[in-house]
Amino acid sequence: MLNDFAGADKVYIACGYTDLRRGIDGLATIVQQQFQLDPFTNTLFLFCGRRRDRIKALYWEGDGFLLLYKRLESGSFQWPRSEAEARLLTPQQYRWLMEGLNVEQPKAHRPVRGLENI
Repeated sequence: MLNDFAGADKVYIACGYTDLRRGIDGLATIVQQQFQLDPFTNTLFLFCGRRRDRIKALYWEGDGFLLLYKRLESGSFQWPRSEAEARLLTPQQYRWLMEGLNVEQPKAHRPVRGLENI
């Protein structure tokens, strides 16, 4: 379900470690207080624990929160650990993350914007 999640306008990941014992209220509090973002928007928020083999996702459906939990049977997520902030992902970066790749692909083609790049 998370691999092809297309319901959200935006996807944020919480860089660094998150205590995955937290539930809906605890994760919504992190979104509001630590990241200064509104959890009641059409946004998917992703959190990862220390072992990087499981993630939790928080999503507001308009009438209540949806809490998703995914545990990999083998391997780990390539999760950014250096920052303690929320990072906005592009749809491509989200696909890379769900496929087990790093969200920063140095050899990926970057989008060209306007004629000033020619």
